[in-house]
Amino acid sequence: MAIPEFLVDLRAIVGTRPLWLSGVSAVVLDEHGRVLLGRRADTGRWSVISGIIDPGEQPADTVVRECLEETGVTVEPELLTSITVSRMLEYPNGDRAQYLELTFRCRKVSGEARVNDDESLEVGWFAPDALPDLDDSARSRIERALTCTGPAAFEHAADLSLP
Repeated sequence: MAIPEFLVDLRAIVGTRPLWLSGVSAVVLDEHGRVLLGRRADTGRWSVISGIIDPGEQPADTVVRECLEETGVTVEPELLTSITVSRMLEYPNGDRAQYLELTFRCRKVSGEARVNDDESLEVGWFAPDALPDLDDSARSRIERALTCTGPAAFEHAADLSLP
């Protein structure tokens, strides 16, 4: 799996301790309304296309970059559909991270979906009513992206209303 250079440098200092990182996910739709998914090399599971935002990078630019790098598909972000926080993840090497997840609905502009790097085992287009087995987080991000008309959805961990 490709790890951004800034993260390699940071891990050299903090080791495997939990990191708080910002990431993006892309719910990409083609002209037939199908969703682009990748089967991840690290887990073997299907998921939306996602990646870590580089320092100083605009999140929408990250979505475009990650889709092209991972699938060969050029996309146009259309709407920020949800802002969520992942569970704490532990990778096979012991690194731990939790992510601020910005999910964008995107439309395909060009390119043919293919495995374009070492992060995916397969990529493919799926009808929304015929999605492969997905974890709850990916399924929720897809559902929100397909139904969101704006503004973005977000989750509350607690009721913060004042008396």
